[in-house]
Amino acid sequence: MSETRTTVSAIWSDGLGRAGIRSAQTLLVGALACAVLWSLTRVPVVIIPVTIALILASAIAPLVRWLTTRGWSRIAATGASFVGILTMFGSVITGVGFLVRAQSKELAAKAATGIDQLHVFLNDGPIPVSDEQLTSAWDSIRNFFTSSTFGSEALTGARTVGEILAGLVLMAVTLFFFLLDGDKIRDFLIGFMPANHQTKARLAAERSTLVLGGYVRGTAIVAAVDGLVVGIALAILGVPLALPLGVFIFIGGFIPIVGATAAGSFAVAIALISNGPVTALIVLAVVIGVNQLEHHFLQPVLMGRVLSIHGLAILLALAAGTMLAGITGALLAVPLTAVGWTVYKTWSGRGAPAPAETAAEVTAV
Repeated sequence: MSETRTTVSAIWSDGLGRAGIRSAQTLLVGALACAVLWSLTRVPVVIIPVTIALILASAIAPLVRWLTTRGWSRIAATGASFVGILTMFGSVITGVGFLVRAQSKELAAKAATGIDQLHVFLNDGPIPVSDEQLTSAWDSIRNFFTSSTFGSEALTGARTVGEILAGLVLMAVTLFFFLLDGDKIRDFLIGFMPANHQTKARLAAERSTLVLGGYVRGTAIVAAVDGLVVGIALAILGVPLALPLGVFIFIGGFIPIVGATAAGSFAVAIALISNGPVTALIVLAVVIGVNQLEHHFLQPVLMGRVLSIHGLAILLALAAGTMLAGITGALLAVPLTAVGWTVYKTWSGRGAPAPAETAAEVTAV
């Protein structure tokens, strides 16, 4: 028996044996991670609103802290910040809705002329497109919208409206309690960990809060610059729905790399339909210029220290998030990746912030 035990020990003690043990451990950890991820994706109506609320709370918490240092009670500061944020978002959505309704007739009138100009451009452009090809493409689009497939997809989309509304309500309630009792919630969750790990877990939570708050605020500034510049250009060029399109580009800016570009492409399409190819080309040049300004100046300056992630990692995170949760996954992929990287660096002892920095900037969420 002793000899057999010695033989087995020798098998696992060499390089290949140690590699096998490490591989088995890696597979078990990967299986656990996949199981957790699969479980989370089964309840998106709960997980997604809570995650968005956590990210927003990290960005809004400094306002709550500033109000409390001015003599406000915690509940009053939380209520004022919460109502102020909801009022701002509600006002923007309402204003955009009124503008779209007010300018819809102007867009329809310009669209007829723009479509005629586009038709001539396609017929006589560098790559001529015949009327038969255009008619075939239009028939394909029309057949799709009148098909049973589109009808079933529309019905499915209608059924999700209730889930979206429920998610918005849950997000608002969760955001309020994160702002009010975020420190208590954090300490409660950390209390389940072994005592020797609680200090490091608290530091990881504090640094993650800094990263999330800095990411949201930096992204909001970058997206606001994108939307403002493109919106002003659209207004100067006389493109209908300039302000709503600027807001749309602002929202798209929260999806790194591809969001603002996709939203800008929509603005180019509106300019093409309403004002013709020349205006569309000018808008395209503005969108490309703003995109370059964002990537080469705004993002490095505003988020270079907070979001220390390589562009390839961001792109892969976007792809994975989009595959797992669609547009919502694309929105959440980068901040969650940044948090994961922050937790790893903290746990491994790499790049820990100075105590003064942590005390000055950390908000308990």
